[in-house]
Amino acid sequence: MTGSAPAPFTADDYRARMERAAQAAADAGLAGLLVAPGPDLVWLTGYAPPAATERLTMLVLAAGQDPVLVVPTLEAPDARKAAGASVMSLRDWTDGKDPYAVTADLLAGSGRFGISDNAWAMHLLGLQHALPGTSYASLTTALPMLRAVKDAAELELLAAAGAAADRTFEEIRNVRFAGRHETEIAADLDALLRRFGHSQVDFTIVASGPNGANPHHEVGDRVVERGDMVVLDFGGLRQGYGSDTSRTVHVGEPTDEERRVHDLVREAQEAGVRSVRPGAACQDVDRAARAVIADAGYGEYFIHRTGHGIGVTTHEPPYMIEGEEQPLVPGMCFSVEPGVYLPGRFGVRIEDIVTVTEDGGRRLNDTTREMVIVD
Repeated sequence: MTGSAPAPFTADDYRARMERAAQAAADAGLAGLLVAPGPDLVWLTGYAPPAATERLTMLVLAAGQDPVLVVPTLEAPDARKAAGASVMSLRDWTDGKDPYAVTADLLAGSGRFGISDNAWAMHLLGLQHALPGTSYASLTTALPMLRAVKDAAELELLAAAGAAADRTFEEIRNVRFAGRHETEIAADLDALLRRFGHSQVDFTIVASGPNGANPHHEVGDRVVERGDMVVLDFGGLRQGYGSDTSRTVHVGEPTDEERRVHDLVREAQEAGVRSVRPGAACQDVDRAARAVIADAGYGEYFIHRTGHGIGVTTHEPPYMIEGEEQPLVPGMCFSVEPGVYLPGRFGVRIEDIVTVTEDGGRRLNDTTREMVIVD
């Protein structure tokens, strides 16, 4: 990774995001948005309150109104330090007061509001009680593309996260695999991601031999053996933006069948990437990758979607799956990760993050997709 670090997001960046979100809500027929702590709040304001708090914190957005963050008084000092604090008002409430009444004063007495998917049920119920004339829709369902299109600064951060994941793979392929537990190799992946700048590691999948047939295998105490195929899937957040990549390595020389399946998945992944272009539907990426595997007779062993969006979280809309007709537009970023999983035997997955460009797609991962032999 070369070059200077990208500049931090400014108050103007957060103002533009809040205005865009409020207008998108109005265009969707919503009276406004209620954003609870989580990735949407971080993306919109730069503020991440304590994850474990049960006290209501909620950003209220509506077209034509100034943004307001409802926040517990004891957390207001930290909220005022957020990069987006200067473009929103703070309405604080103290313990013993009714936070739902405070929030209700900011809302119309009726109408349909988008609310964060991860909002606590007790907060939603409290708002419904305070405003019985209102109804609520999942923010992701109502505005699935809210964070999907990245600007130039976000793309730079995603590219840096992808490069850090690539460096992690280049290092991990040189460690010893045979005779070690999956958990030990997963710990190596975690340490390498952090060495290359990740502040948060979300997953380090090491699925050896028959465990590779489970796409979301949890690492365990299985000892990796010579002759194993090993699926490596790892990622997390670097400077607030995600990485996620998969490569499948082999301990010692593979069999002809193992090479054939690996080559098949590589061809399918290439077909998926080639299909990326503005105007294509998300499902077209899934269809392109899936057709290669199905035509080779392994269709029943490709058992998950081809991809998912990535940004301030490692999994978010859009999804590359049959039935998703959302068109691709420049700035979208998502994984392309077909796989073949043979129960009781082995699995193969190859994954890159791809961003849509003006005339096609560009990978944010550059490590080899050929079979890699490890010791």
